[in-house]
Amino acid sequence: MLPKLKLVIAAATLVGSSMLCAQAGRPPGTTRVDLQRHDLSIAGREAVQLRVDFAPRSSFPRHKHPGEEIIYVIEGTIEYQLDGQVPVTLKAGEVLFVPDGVIHTARNPGDVPAAELGTYVVEKGMPLTEIVG
Repeated sequence: MLPKLKLVIAAATLVGSSMLCAQAGRPPGTTRVDLQRHDLSIAGREAVQLRVDFAPRSSFPRHKHPGEEIIYVIEGTIEYQLDGQVPVTLKAGEVLFVPDGVIHTARNPGDVPAAELGTYVVEKGMPLTEIVG
């Protein structure tokens, strides 16, 4: 393949990946890895588990989920702001519960990477994350 064509393809791939990331509600600096998804014995509900990594000083915008979120901070420090509550900063090994539909944000205030394990009990068939303006 011609070197210029390779460069054009690489640039298009990078732009496309950035657009997909933004469309999926994952701003630059955050990545999500889906770990597992299973139907529950509760009709219409499923459990979803994933890992979210935060680059230093990155943040995730205001959003909500169609069910409960149980957060376990794996590494680093993450600040969570649930609407109507005082922000809480958690270190590795600490946990947080986010009730169904509560709008919240998350950010890594530190200079080192941070990560969380998110476990969700949500309405099946709904988008896991809804960005709220």
